[in-house]
Amino acid sequence: MAEVKNKINVKKAKQENLDTNKVDSKKNERGNKNMVKLIGLVGTNSKKSTNRQLLQYIKKHFAGKADIELVEIKDLPLFNKPANKELPEGVKEIAAKIEAADGVIISSPEYDHAVPASLMSAIAWLSYGIHPLLDKPVMLTGASYGTLGSSRAQAHLRQMMDSPEVKARVMPSSEFLLGHSLQAFDEVGDISNPETVAKLDSLFADFLLFIKITEKLINAHKLAEKEIENFSWEDLK
Repeated sequence: MAEVKNKINVKKAKQENLDTNKVDSKKNERGNKNMVKLIGLVGTNSKKSTNRQLLQYIKKHFAGKADIELVEIKDLPLFNKPANKELPEGVKEIAAKIEAADGVIISSPEYDHAVPASLMSAIAWLSYGIHPLLDKPVMLTGASYGTLGSSRAQAHLRQMMDSPEVKARVMPSSEFLLGHSLQAFDEVGDISNPETVAKLDSLFADFLLFIKITEKLINAHKLAEKEIENFSWEDLK
């Protein structure tokens, strides 16, 4: 009789665990659906880059707060206005991902006080007859081997994001500058300086709030859409 009771109890415990797992699974599924979706744009075509490493860390570090997908530009051709106005498939794929995302984080190195040619080219493609970045919340980050951490490149990138063909919404008064980036990460790829991590935490929290605020700034969106679709440098006198 005791043996029968034990079997019943074991069966009941297994069923309870199964039910609990199902509930947890459903909670996680709902959580993922409600989680902010972000694109991390690797702003370089270098095979090895601390900017890619920075975005990989951001993706891992904020996994509980946002679903971040890293997107590469290294396989895109350099921008060359096509005669048939047809976009490369890689550009279309990136544009679709940006369109579907709640926001974009761009990490760029600095060359000659500016962003790399590969990033300039990618943005040119992403503003040629398509406008996935229109009113899209953008957070700028950057890593460099020197002290300044791509500060001038970020200033350059802000100008590009504000151009008539792009019109992204870059989070104001915010810079994440990772200087001496070759020494910034530990053996598992985490940023080793706790003060640097604390600053990134604060900026990311602000960015999540900035996304919510931007969602409410819809009054001028239709007008901006119309303006950007009709904009042409050839028509300017």
